Amino acid sequence: MDIIRRDTDYAFRIAVVLAQGYESGATFSARKLASQTCVSYPLTCKILQKLVKYGVTQSSMGPKGGFRLAANPKNICFGQVVAALQGPVCVNKCLLGDFHCSLKQNCPARPKLARLQMQINDYLNELTLQDILRGEPTNG
Repeated sequence: MDIIRRDTDYAFRIAVVLAQGYESGATFSARKLASQTCVSYPLTCKILQKLVKYGVTQSSMGPKGGFRLAANPKNICFGQVVAALQGPVCVNKCLLGDFHCSLKQNCPARPKLARLQMQINDYLNELTLQDILRGEPTNG
């Protein structure tokens, strides 16, 4: 089981390319993004639709149209990309708010899993596209 799905990984690649063009105001066609990220064109289009819907990217029509980031790369975290593509990452079903388990109050593993979940969430929400562009080391 993958925590980060394949299409989410592809979305990371696409977002990084868009981040590289942010300062210059560059827009990228879906075909160009597909080519640069080695992701199929149909899948790139589906990913871009999700990123636009979630507000990570913007699109514009016309001869100079294309896709670009919706905000500065320092303001877009990997958690947003994950949420746009697959929803929140959850290490165990018992950590979902609506899951009912009779052992929830007395489970010896739940506090440790909750801590792991918090660390994953914190990492995904702290790591920005700008961090990736700068090649900054992670704290983990």
